[in-house]
Amino acid sequence: MIRAWLELNTFGIFATLAALYYGAALLLVYLGFRSPLRRPIQKMNGIVAPFFSSVAILFGLLTGFLASDVGERGRHAVRATQAEASEIRNVYALSVAAASDMTDIRTALKAYVNSVLEDEWPAMINSAASPRTETAYDGVLREVSDPGIARESGAPVQAALLSAAIRAGTARSERLSIAADQTNDLKWVSVLILGLLTQVGLALVHLDRPRAMLTALAVFGSAAIVALGMIGLQEHPYEGAFKVSKTPLEHLLTLPDLGPASALPPAPKPEN
Repeated sequence: MIRAWLELNTFGIFATLAALYYGAALLLVYLGFRSPLRRPIQKMNGIVAPFFSSVAILFGLLTGFLASDVGERGRHAVRATQAEASEIRNVYALSVAAASDMTDIRTALKAYVNSVLEDEWPAMINSAASPRTETAYDGVLREVSDPGIARESGAPVQAALLSAAIRAGTARSERLSIAADQTNDLKWVSVLILGLLTQVGLALVHLDRPRAMLTALAVFGSAAIVALGMIGLQEHPYEGAFKVSKTPLEHLLTLPDLGPASALPPAPKPEN
């Protein structure tokens, strides 16, 4: 349920939060002053304000931890994408500067970058990798591992090519790991529940004043909606309003002599 909510668009995320917290505010006012349960509830009148503060502090702390985790994951996603693009550029630069003809390497690089942008990036929205991109990356490794490179350009050149290609693969693995990470789901559940409990605490310290209760619940609900909504928009680094840019990888397609655009590997046949 949390995953489905976080995959909504901007309006959907904020609308869901508004329905949750404003709905809870109206329900609490109804229970306290209009429902058949109002008499037993009114008997709890007299709870002091510090009781509410203790719950609100827990909500604030956990919200801060959640925001920190989401922000850190976003920074890791940016670094992984930039590192991948940088290492691919290194392979390209070495292939151009080497004495031997490495057109096949540049063709394999073009196939890999195209596959990342066209196949794997959309697949990451569903926390999945692309078999076609995996095939393209294997093609890059196969080309830079060609023994002929060491004979024609020297072992140091091939070692540098291999190192850059492997680092690009490591950055890709980190990118996929970030896209598939769902460890924050439990924190989201905890934060949402603590927000509701904070509203309950607010209601308990305003049992003698219905308008004051509704005002306090509405103000807190608005603050929670804004804070949690902004955090929720950044939960998925590779989609949504604040998604990581593909520009570093797209710039690689503008490099000269990078190979034909038709070099994409064929899509794998489905298994019977």
